[in-house]
Amino acid sequence: MDTSDFLNIPATELVEAATRGTDAAWNALVSRYQPLVNAVCGRFRLSSADTDDVSQALWLRLFEHINRLRDPRALPGWIQATTRNLCLNTVKQDKRCAPHDPLATYSWMSEGDDSDEADLDQDLVKADSCDAVRRGLAGLPSHQQDLLLLLVADPPLSYKQISERMRMPVGSIGPTRARCLTKLAESAPIRALIVDESSAYASA
Repeated sequence: MDTSDFLNIPATELVEAATRGTDAAWNALVSRYQPLVNAVCGRFRLSSADTDDVSQALWLRLFEHINRLRDPRALPGWIQATTRNLCLNTVKQDKRCAPHDPLATYSWMSEGDDSDEADLDQDLVKADSCDAVRRGLAGLPSHQQDLLLLLVADPPLSYKQISERMRMPVGSIGPTRARCLTKLAESAPIRALIVDESSAYASA
């Protein structure tokens, strides 16, 4: 079934299908209620980027808590209230923004820092981790690989650009990413890496 099959079904059935992890149902859910999210963000006069961030946070929060939703008919009210709270947080954070010295991030690069051996160990651990991630990623379906790679693209892509490339609603990106990362974490290479790191820590 594709997204169009879920667009006109009752909210109760749509939520049940989304709870089961049906991607098409999630996309339909986002399509149905994204205008409500946009309307709330519009009242706070958020920028396009902030609206996308709020939208992502909203849909990811719903993905994490949809099993607790007792009455699907209450979903619009929950979306409106949660979006409003996220918008308020965004406005508060914008007001607290302060200039930041990007070079401060590299304060550890001070003169006389003799940590070559430690850096080498960290590089080896990082290499092992990257290899495990690559092998775990290769075991995912191609569309999930594509999404995760787009999310870490350099330079970064906007949610809108990812949405267009993946042909999926912007609000579906967060929940879909969460499911992809769960599958990645459960892959054999990642599980093996976690076991190795736990053993190394225990023997330290």
